[in-house]
Formats: sequence, structure tokens, C-alpha cells
Amino acid sequence: MIRPPAVSGRFYPSDEKKLAREIEQYTASTNKNKKVFARGCVVPHAGYMYSGHVAGAVYSAIEIPSRCILLGPRHFPGGEAMAIISEGSWRTPFGEAQIDSVLAEELKRACPLLREDRVAHEREHSIEVQIPFLQQLAENLRFVPVVLATQRYAELESLGHAVAQVIEAHSEPVLPIASTDMNHYESEAITRVKDHRAIDHILALDPRGLYDTVRSEEITMCGYAATVAMLIAMRDLGAKDTELIRYATSGDITGDLDEVVGYAGIVIR
Repeated sequence: MIRPPAVSGRFYPSDEKKLAREIEQYTASTNKNKKVFARGCVVPHAGYMYSGHVAGAVYSAIEIPSRCILLGPRHFPGGEAMAIISEGSWRTPFGEAQIDSVLAEELKRACPLLREDRVAHEREHSIEVQIPFLQQLAENLRFVPVVLATQRYAELESLGHAVAQVIEAHSEPVLPIASTDMNHYESEAITRVKDHRAIDHILALDPRGLYDTVRSEEITMCGYAATVAMLIAMRDLGAKDTELIRYATSGDITGDLDEVVGYAGIVIR
């Protein structure tokens, strides 16, 4: 199965050379020789013109292994609430990115709540926009795509434990990536306050605190479920150190501060 791109030409360039130039721009860093090992990371998934510089700051700061597990939200109706694809490839302007079938099967066995489902992934951009970055920056990329529509903490906990179990079973590194934007369509001032309340829990490696805060304070962080699951995995794997690499809002690009979307790039070590 080859999944065709859903947002090429809208969220990122459909021309291979233009896409490569944009990613080079977003990942330009003075610390290229000081990349750190990361146990996990949080990156945004808006159009590259809005959040590419935040995602790129994270990807340029870390060593990206060839194997990744991508966790993101499902923005559209249709499909399973915990949807995985275990075989085939995803097409981007750079060519086909291969799904890591071995890793995907291991993850399904470790978390029986996951369901094989292509429908949930057909139109979803939260994972797709990460793939060109990873294709350009990682050698021989293989990845596992998981999108979530569940809001049940117990299910996210099960997935997080499973991600940690699968990663721990491999001698070579596997990078879990949580794809999320932060608060949506409120003012710059309100969004920054809400976002940093959520970010504080991510930096504290506090999945339950993040879950409760997002829900109780009505923070419209679309990928909070994916981030909660990733944080649970991070705690299982013994992560101790976190860093907010970059924070921005769409207002920084558009100049419209009345209705913005927040973007956070975070590395967990």
C-alpha cells in the first residue's frame, strides 16, 4: 500500500527542490556539530510557513535515528480512535518513506487497543508533515504512524507503556515523536498563557498533569493525547531532562494577534 500525500502543495511545497530548500532553511543551526541524543520530542504540524521553523529547530538539535514512532491527532471524522498502519509506504515529493513493519507489529502486540486502519490516516496531516523533515535528515528512514482520537487516559496510558516496551526491546535507537499544535484561535496573550501552562507539564514529564490541565482549562491543544502517551513512555524509559527549544505563534508570521495558534518544540532526553 502506498499512501499518497494529502497536503502536499498546501502545508508544504510539492516541488522536491523547493521543499528541500525550505527544510534546509528551517533546520539551519549553528550547533550542527553538537546534536544531542533525544529519547523523544514534541513538534508542531501546521503549514511549514507557520510552524516549520519550530519543528526545524527541534530536528536540527537532535540526532535523528532511522527508526521513528510518530504519534499524532486525528483531525477528521472517520476511522478508528487508535489507528495504526503496519505496512507499505507514504509518498512525499522526496519519494516513498517506508513503514517499519516489524516495529509496527511489535507495537500492536504490546498495545492491543491499536487497530489497523488506513481510513483514519487518509486525510490526516499531523504525521504527514513530519515525514519530509525526517526523510531529509535521517538515513534510511522507517517509521510507524499512529493517529489518535481517543480522550481516555487509560487508553493513552496503555499506548505509552507499549511504546516504551517496544523501544526498550531494541538495541538500536527508536525516536518517538509527538505531533501537536498548541492552543487555537484565541488572542496572542491568552494563547501564550494557556500554552505555557501545558508546556510546564510537558517539561515536568507530567502526563497526568498535562491531561488534566488541557481538559480543565479548555486548552485546545489538538495533539495532547499523543503527547500524553509519549510522556508516559518517556517516564517508563527513565527520561530526566527536558528543554523547550522554541515557542512561537502564528501571529509571529501573520501579524494578526487576535486569533493565533501556538507552536512548541520540545526535546526530552
